Amino acid sequence: MLSTLIELQRLKRLDRTGWTLRGLPNGTESVAAHSFGVSVTAMLLADRCTASGVSVDLEKVLRLALLHDWAETRVGDMPRTATLYFGSDARKHAEAAAFSDIVSSVDAGGVYTNLYNDYERRESLEARLVKAADVLDLLIQVLALERAGARGLDEFWEVAEKPEFNLEGAAEQIVLDLLESILKARSELHPDA
Repeated sequence: MLSTLIELQRLKRLDRTGWTLRGLPNGTESVAAHSFGVSVTAMLLADRCTASGVSVDLEKVLRLALLHDWAETRVGDMPRTATLYFGSDARKHAEAAAFSDIVSSVDAGGVYTNLYNDYERRESLEARLVKAADVLDLLIQVLALERAGARGLDEFWEVAEKPEFNLEGAAEQIVLDLLESILKARSELHPDA
């Protein structure tokens, strides 16, 4: 277990590449900081879903949110542009292999691998909520950076134009309500945009 925990420490220092490529300073956001944001967002979404009568496994949500980027300890935080060059299949294969290697000594029952596969395939409501939280956390981070004066981040907002969360009913509405509030906050920041 110790070797896995030590390896996962790298996520605390691994910068999110998208910010670096846009000229923001190193340390703008680490992968671990992003995972924290995804976890908090996913927890709040799941709690709101539960309050609205949607059955959600909160433990599963939190586990998915915590491990969804573990592969990056070995393959790095590949920006969206990397997929243009490597292809999404090669990227997914590399990340799946890295994840498998990282958890091999602590995943005797396959619990972590099953969770990772669920997240990648979006098989469960919980995986789809965590993916929505992943996107929403990105947008919240962009909003925070823009509020602090960062410019040139418009391309990150493209993900909000046609979000495909594959949710339905109350869960979909809860996610869309949060997305709408993020977009409203941005429009107040940039009233002429």
